[in-house]
Amino acid sequence: MAESPSEPTRILIVDDDTSVRDVIAVLLGEEGYAVTAVSSAEAALDAARLSEFSLVISDVRMPGKDGFWLLDRIRELHPDTAVIMLTAFGDTEAAVECLRNGAADYLLKPPKVTDLIRAIERALGRRRLELARQRYRRSLENRVREKTAELSRTLGDLQATYSQTLWSLVAALDAREHETSDHSQRVVRYTLAVAKRLGLAEKELPDIGRGALLHDIGKIGVPDAILLKPAKLTPAEWAEMRKHPQIGFNILQSVEFLDVPAQIVLCHQERYDGGGYPRSLAGDAIPIGARIFAIADCFDAMTSDRPYRKGGTVDAARAEIARYSGTQFDPRCADAFLSMSPDELADLARTTQARPI
Repeated sequence: MAESPSEPTRILIVDDDTSVRDVIAVLLGEEGYAVTAVSSAEAALDAARLSEFSLVISDVRMPGKDGFWLLDRIRELHPDTAVIMLTAFGDTEAAVECLRNGAADYLLKPPKVTDLIRAIERALGRRRLELARQRYRRSLENRVREKTAELSRTLGDLQATYSQTLWSLVAALDAREHETSDHSQRVVRYTLAVAKRLGLAEKELPDIGRGALLHDIGKIGVPDAILLKPAKLTPAEWAEMRKHPQIGFNILQSVEFLDVPAQIVLCHQERYDGGGYPRSLAGDAIPIGARIFAIADCFDAMTSDRPYRKGGTVDAARAEIARYSGTQFDPRCADAFLSMSPDELADLARTTQARPI
């Protein structure tokens, strides 16, 4: 921690030689430093617990715990404190070890006044620089955290806007076909419930839900005369109607975050046995989201009222799905769907506001 500009720099002197300790203390006091002097490594550590020192000047060779021990403790407990070691003449090996263990500098005993002052200024200068770096790093980390949080909030708002836009678009499509938006919400809920039963990863669910929601977006390109025709479609009209998965894919593929939903839209009319369209895919070649959706859509179609017929029972629809398991439907997806009880399906079918996905 940086000291206040109005306070003198605090230095701790550690030496069992009273004369050396006193001379250095007097000298540094005259230079304007606040000096504390102790005679052992243990006493130095006690002093460092009570006061914060910018610099410790310690002898290497002392009775009991030596300067190496003190250096290790200071670096561990007070990493912002600089340490200068005092070594005997010719003790080069000790000096090198001190530097290797984190000392800022070393001086031969008894130190020359000019050498001592220069060493102190260098050590304190490096300490100030390191503290400034730490402050800058903390400031930068705080700014990064703030910007990350801000970006997360922005992305969350954007995601909510995207989702609301998609729901509004699908509601408009449902209205065009004289459907209610309940149909779209139900198939999304059925699809996600099956996906969870299959144990798909949580991160996959939003894309699968969007694929189910947007499955019929390609019908934008189907003429009303065909889409809303109350009578049976001619072969030519069916050919036009069967283009809607490709049209939907073409609409969505340029939107990066809708890449996976676009694949589900393209494949939602495929059959597990390869008898579907537009590409006659079979088995696992069909995206899992499309395989799940096929069951959800079929179930909703069979149990919902239409202008020309009354919706069937849940039991009848479940029996139909079981009957076509392995041909129209992926058996694993069908089993997952059929593992839900009629009461669970009824709960999913109830009209509630679907969460944005």
